[in-house]
Parts: sequence; structure tokens; C-alpha cells
Amino acid sequence: MQAYSHPLVGASLGTGRAITSYRFGPDDGDASPKVYIQASLHADELPGMVVAWYLKRRFAELEAAGRLAARIVLVPLANPAGLNQHWFGAQMGRFEMHSGQDFNRRFPELGPELAMRLKKHLTDDETHNARLIRAALREALTARQPASELASQRIELMKLACDADLVIDLHCDWEAVAHLYTTPEAWPAIEPLARYLGSEAQLLADVSGGEPFDEACASAWRYLRGAFGDRHPIPPGVMPVTLELRGVRDVSHETASRDAQAIVDYLTHAGMIAGEAPEPPPLRHPATPLAGCEYVHAPLSGVILHRRGIGETVRAGETIAEVLDPLEDRLAPLVAQTGGVLYARHWTRFATAGMLVARIAGEGAARTGELLVP
Repeated sequence: MQAYSHPLVGASLGTGRAITSYRFGPDDGDASPKVYIQASLHADELPGMVVAWYLKRRFAELEAAGRLAARIVLVPLANPAGLNQHWFGAQMGRFEMHSGQDFNRRFPELGPELAMRLKKHLTDDETHNARLIRAALREALTARQPASELASQRIELMKLACDADLVIDLHCDWEAVAHLYTTPEAWPAIEPLARYLGSEAQLLADVSGGEPFDEACASAWRYLRGAFGDRHPIPPGVMPVTLELRGVRDVSHETASRDAQAIVDYLTHAGMIAGEAPEPPPLRHPATPLAGCEYVHAPLSGVILHRRGIGETVRAGETIAEVLDPLEDRLAPLVAQTGGVLYARHWTRFATAGMLVARIAGEGAARTGELLVP
């Protein structure tokens, strides 16, 4: 195991933060596949940080035993800037306080820049093209000169992940069952990971909007295939997946060690760790389009009284919760408009008018635009 420090632009005089990465496996350039795993990009989402700690110990053991067939880069704390944000005792780590920007949005889209750079150099050799694209990604990101701490954090994370074959971004929700986001193209390869993890909802989209980290890692490859795929063979390049490790309060040795083992089992199943992986358990629920998710909002302010639990399958027309206004003696039902798994809900029990209360993974793709925006 080797540890590296990646300094960020200082937000003000006398301050400075850095991202720490750990590297495991063969030191053979691009000869072996590369896996990139990061946790807590939303700094107040802590389950992934504990999972990453378990993975660090496990990868060190596997490396010492000579079992790592892939290069692995692990970042247990992907957002040192956000981890420092506290407000009257409450941890704030989803939005940067200076700009109001979501830490997991606005990652750079490099497709057009790479298309201009590579259009005269692509050939009929897919392996050659993949090597060329990875080198161009590294060069383009290294050339960036970010002017703020937030921008430099985005660039440093992208530099660590841009040439990976597999990118795993560890997150969590308010209150939720385990679920994941990936692309339709990557889903067949990611499906065993969903099985090992016990994921209850598998949400697929090529573009969810807002340039989140996992999509930014894959977007240049998708853009180049669209621009040149009819003339030059260009592989998918990277399999991106965001794992939502239940809710913010689901932080324990038991769940973290189980989730870390699920990731190790998956990497073994995929041939990136030598050995025999256990048979993947059955998939709990089939994949559904992210555009088919229903976001249930409160029509008025009041106390939320849940009628259905997370992880339950609900039917269209069913009341999943109620909002109580004790002043007007109103009890407003929150009715599901689509059937599916109720995979996440807000942790607070008091709703402001229009607040997102719950999310249901439905099959019918009805939503458009930025699919991650409630």
C-alpha cells in the first residue's frame, strides 16, 4: 500500500487541505485494469467512509498475499472541504457554503475537448484508441488550473479516477435501503455487485443531469463514441456506479464490514482479485429507469406520519404517508402514483410545504430533464 497526498487550492490565507489516496496492486502502468473507489463526496454521508476503512485493511491483506490482479486506488474521504463544514453543531457536507453548489455536481465534461484533440489520431484498433483516450484524459485534467478549493477538489478527484476501468462512488441517502445508480450500458457488468450488496433498487440512466461524479467519469467515452463510433471502435472505457449504502444513520461495524466484503466478493467475481468468489445471491429487484422514479412531495406543512416502510413494494393509489396539520385538523394523504419499491425517504418528520418526502422506484419512464432533482 502506498499513500499519496493531493493538495487543494487554499480557500484563504493560512489554510490548506489535501485529498489522501491509497494505492494497491501491481505497478505496471496500464497493463492491468484499474479500480477507483471513493467515499463521502457528500461529507455528511458517513457509511461509505467506514466501508472504505474496512476496504483499506482488506486490500492491504490481499496485496500482501499477491492476490490483487488490478490496480486499486482508494479515497476514504473524498471531500475534506465539506467535512469541515459545521453549523451550530450540525454537520453540513452536501453543499459548499461559499457557492451553494452541490459537491457532487458540475464535474468537468471533457468529451468535446477530447474530440478535437483526438479526431486525427483514432484508428481501427480499439485497444490503441482506449490507451489514447486515457492518456488524453490525464493530460487534459493535469492542464487544468482551478482557481478555487471546490474546483481543485473536483479536478483532483477526476485525475485519480479518469483512467479507471471501474469507478465506485460510495454514498448514502436520508433513510433508505441499499440501492445503486449506473448506466444501462454498464448494468450487465454491475449486476453481480447489486446481488452481493443486496441492493433493493437499481436505477439506470445515461444522463441524469447536473454532471455528478460517476457520470462525468463516463461522459467523455460516451461523447467520443457518439462522435466517432461509426468510424473508429471505441470501448465503453469505464463502468461507473454509485452505491447508496442505506441511510445517514446506518453507520456500524456490522453493516460496513458486510458491504466491504460484498465489494471484495464482486471484484473477485470480476477477476480483479484472484480467488473463488461465492455465488452471487438472487437479485432482489430488477433494474428500472431512473426516469421512472416517483418523487413524492408534501402538499402542505405538518408532521409526517409514515404508513409504509422503506424497502416495501407499494401499489399505485396507495397512501404511503400522511401529513398532519394539527391547527386545521387536516390529515393530507401522500398517495403513490406509481407502483414500485419505496427505496428512500426523508429522515425528518416535519415537512415544509412542497418538501420531498419519499422516492419510489417505478418502471414507467415518465420524468425528463435533471432526473436527480426532486
